[in-house]
Amino acid sequence: MPAAMAAAQRPGRKTASRCTPETDRCTHTFEIAGYSLLKGFEASEFIQSTVFAVGGHDWCIRYFPNGADWEECDCEGYTSIFLKLMRLSKLVFSMDATDYNDADSSWGTGMFKKRSELEGPPYVQDDRLVIECDVTVITGMPVSEKTEGICEIQVPPSDLSVSFGKLLDEAKDADVKFKVKGEVFHAHKVVLAIRSPVFQAEFYGPLGDNNKRCIRIRDMQPAVFKALLGFIYTDSLPAMDDLTREESEDMVKHLLVAADRYVIERMKLICESMLCKRLNVQNVAATLALADQHNATKLKDACIAFINSSNRAVDVVASQGYAHLKRACPAIIVETWEKSTKLCKN
Repeated sequence: MPAAMAAAQRPGRKTASRCTPETDRCTHTFEIAGYSLLKGFEASEFIQSTVFAVGGHDWCIRYFPNGADWEECDCEGYTSIFLKLMRLSKLVFSMDATDYNDADSSWGTGMFKKRSELEGPPYVQDDRLVIECDVTVITGMPVSEKTEGICEIQVPPSDLSVSFGKLLDEAKDADVKFKVKGEVFHAHKVVLAIRSPVFQAEFYGPLGDNNKRCIRIRDMQPAVFKALLGFIYTDSLPAMDDLTREESEDMVKHLLVAADRYVIERMKLICESMLCKRLNVQNVAATLALADQHNATKLKDACIAFINSSNRAVDVVASQGYAHLKRACPAIIVETWEKSTKLCKN
């Protein structure tokens, strides 16, 4: 049929529709320090990332340094990597949709990359390998034909943190102010008390003073206290993109101290996690001293494990932070040595 005739026979009226599934997306970064220690792993032995949440479900990355031991796949000479689903869901990987059940709860590849290629630049640097995994979870689909014309009502995401952030910024109905080295911050006692048992006791406890209107904060920088208030109201830390790596690390350490001071456990754990990812030979001793002084048990264990994970002890002892560690926390030296001895025996 000639093109002109075909165009003439097409209907003049057009309609259109669009399908846009609701999704939750996340990139999880899994950093493997001391990569050379994995060379002794057997086939099918793996290391696992921490569990992270996407789309209301829990996930983790499993990395097999010497390949997964599968009958249907010869993985010899290769590394393997899989995304592990902790419970039932529906996923989209690129353009492929896969339904998972209890018997099939992971996705990945047994022949991810040859070890000989992976273990050199640019992948492994400073004995570290960083794996980034993009996960997309379908959380909702458009109304199907079975709804018989009933329109779908879109529910916006929660803006609770945004609303509380505005409450803090605008200081409307604030009933307490804090003076921090010349700067003044306004806040609401009831919000502070709900989020921090220290503020709860200070304002509403048996020895508290609900009539207190002004509080002077000592031994804390204004930027740190502002970030503390921000977390209390929004449950998130401020972006630190404008800071250098050293400035950012220093800020996180101050925030950990503030979180410990006001018993805000989630903020404290976030800081511990951030510092754990930045451990190196030069800062591990100082970080260990900080963790020991402020009851950051997970960070403390991570520091000790980092020191004992390979032949780093000599370099750590030579670092500037080690002298401070010996002086401020002598008991932790003994604890580190004892754990190192147990590892050697095993």
